[in-house]
Amino acid sequence: METENFTQLATKLILLATATTEEEKSRLKKEIAEFSQQENRDIKEEFLKFTEKEISKMPKQFRKIFRIEGHKVHVRERKDGRYNHSYEIRYAKKPFNNPPISASGTTIEEAKARFIEKLQSYVPHDDSTPTVPKDFDGFAMYWFENFHKRKVGESTYKQNLAIYKRNIQKEFEHMKLAEILPVQIQKLLEEFNDKGRTKETIHSILNQIFVCAVKHGILKLNPLDMCFYRKHERKHGQAIPKAEEKRLLSTYTGTPFLLDFVIPLYTGLRPNEYATATIDGEFIKANNSKRKNGRTAFKRIPISPMLKPYLIGITEFKLHHPDTIAEKFKKVLPNYTLYDMRTTFQTRCTECGIAEVAIGLFMGNAIGGELKKAYTDVSDEWLINEGKKLNY
Repeated sequence: METENFTQLATKLILLATATTEEEKSRLKKEIAEFSQQENRDIKEEFLKFTEKEISKMPKQFRKIFRIEGHKVHVRERKDGRYNHSYEIRYAKKPFNNPPISASGTTIEEAKARFIEKLQSYVPHDDSTPTVPKDFDGFAMYWFENFHKRKVGESTYKQNLAIYKRNIQKEFEHMKLAEILPVQIQKLLEEFNDKGRTKETIHSILNQIFVCAVKHGILKLNPLDMCFYRKHERKHGQAIPKAEEKRLLSTYTGTPFLLDFVIPLYTGLRPNEYATATIDGEFIKANNSKRKNGRTAFKRIPISPMLKPYLIGITEFKLHHPDTIAEKFKKVLPNYTLYDMRTTFQTRCTECGIAEVAIGLFMGNAIGGELKKAYTDVSDEWLINEGKKLNY
């Protein structure tokens, strides 16, 4: 619609909105209807055919399409005044419909020439082709779902995703990967200087995301390489003295929480493995949370003389959530952590003379080389006999 015609229509609509008499409103409505009908008469739509010579100038991928469809495209003729005309050619059929191809000209020949020219540079969009996000948050989720999820266990994946959403996402979610500067990353890491383990996890997540972006060709360099970072020195767990161990168990004897402590103390399970613990014959069986590449792996710890009295009459159990157990634990032993029960189990196994290979299997530690070969050679009978040594 020309500017002059648009102005006329807008004026009539304003007058209609401010009209005070029914007679005036009726007259304006009639004029607007006549004006719209005139505009519609000024636009003529029909199909247009390309000649064989014109089709031969098209890219190969379009020639067959236009020949099969009878050389036709949709054309719109618009009259701009008494003498001026313009023509718009549009093609929007599958699979080349996103976006549609459109070209205009003051003559049919000009519109055709421009349309064929656009075909030369047209790249059809293929919805089946996966795309890699270039914004930080989109790419981070792409990495989590397609790579990280396959390499770690489910609990580690969920934990790292939660840390990302809680501590990283809000900092960079509106930025492109290429816009993130090392100084911004450094500032984020320094906010967690007093939270060593969390800082270490954040650094690891960021590093893996940026390395993945480099390998995808989105970044040339990893911005994290410019940041100063001192690896967190982890404190090893400490064994709970036997007197304190006894006090912990006596405090919860006769309560639903007793198994929450005897199972970790006499199996060495990690807190994130508590929920998977079950009785399997003469063993306690649980998921090994340190399994690699997302594979499910189990570890089996013999029911030792220390644990057996607590399982009389019990065929299955469900431990409380680690947060609840930790709260109860701290009330009795405020200077220790749940993980110290795992250290205590390992220490007691060593003190009782249990073989190193057996301790490694009970703990579910990573293995390799000759030790790995030894793991594959041991029998359940041997493990049960080693487990019987845990008696103090």
